Amino acid sequence: MSNQSLMQRWDSYQASKTVAVWLCLGSMAATLIVGFGWGGWVTGGTARSMESKAATDARAELAAAICVNQFVNGPDATTQMTALKAADSWTRDSFLEKGGWMTLPGVDKPVEGAAARCSQTLVDMPVKAAKSG
Repeated sequence: MSNQSLMQRWDSYQASKTVAVWLCLGSMAATLIVGFGWGGWVTGGTARSMESKAATDARAELAAAICVNQFVNGPDATTQMTALKAADSWTRDSFLEKGGWMTLPGVDKPVEGAAARCSQTLVDMPVKAAKSG
């Protein structure tokens, strides 16, 4: 039997049921570990929370873009831009809300997270970008 080649031994090998079951269980465990660890698989709950976060972020991004557009194209935008940049960072959100730039048509209250994005975009914008009306 020692004169058999590796292929001959492979062809004649018959695994027992116990070995076959352990091989199946091991390959299932390895697949799960690789899939969830490095393959990017997520559970249903994680997928739902990721979807919810993406929707919330997209809503805030859209509302912030509308806010920037309303602010820049509003009357006396240059003066308002100067006032916004002079305001403390923690009061800019309320400055935008009081000015009415965060109020979207058909919405009762500002979209959460939009004011911070809008104020950051406006603060990073040069004053000349705003039109004076």
